[in-house]
Amino acid sequence: MPNSIRIAIQSSGRLRDGSLAYLKSLGIVLPTRIGRSLLVQAKNVLVEIAFVRHRDIPRYVQSGVAQYGIVGANILYEYNTTVIPRQRLPFGDCRLVIAVPRDSGIKTIGELTGLRIATAYPNSLKKFLQANGIAATIVEMGGSVEIAPELDLAEVICDVTQTGTTLQTHGLVQLHTILESTATVITAHQYQPIIKDIVYAYAQ
Repeated sequence: MPNSIRIAIQSSGRLRDGSLAYLKSLGIVLPTRIGRSLLVQAKNVLVEIAFVRHRDIPRYVQSGVAQYGIVGANILYEYNTTVIPRQRLPFGDCRLVIAVPRDSGIKTIGELTGLRIATAYPNSLKKFLQANGIAATIVEMGGSVEIAPELDLAEVICDVTQTGTTLQTHGLVQLHTILESTATVITAHQYQPIIKDIVYAYAQ
C-alpha cells in the first residue's frame, strides 16, 4: 500500500464546501485553517487532500496522481475520460440546460436550428445538438454565459443552473434540460474500494 491516499476536490466553487463536509463526515480531520494551501494532510489518517480546478479532477484521477476525486457529473459528461463514477453524493445538485430569452417566442428545441448558442460546455452542447439533429452555431465562452443574448453574442445559451435565479435575472427561461448533475466520487479502477472503506484502512 502507498504511504497515503490522495483525494482531489474543487479548489473553489460550489462543490468545495460540500466535499469538505463529506470528508469530515467520514472521520477525516483536516487542519482548522486551510487557507490557500493546495495540498493538505489530514491530522488523523493517511489521507492528503489536493485542491485543484474542477475540470482537472478527472485528469488527476485518470493519471494516478490522485486515487479519488469528487467532481460534478456535468464535468464527466463534458470531458472524455476513462474514470469510473463510483458514488453519487447528496450535494452539488444542478442542471445543464438550454435557456432562451423570455420574449424570444422559442417553445421547442427544434426552433434552435440556425441560431447561435453560447456555452462554457461546448462538448456537451455538441452531443445534444447532434443527438437531436439540430444545426446551430456553438459560441464557446469561459463564463458569464447568461449575458450573451444581451450582448448579441448569441440568441440562446447552454449553461449550468441550480435555482434558475441567475437565468431569471437576465430575462432567460429554461427550454430544455440536457443533464441532471450532482457531486460524484470517481476512481480510476472499477474495483477500487470506496473512500469510506479506504479511510478506515489508512487510519493512523
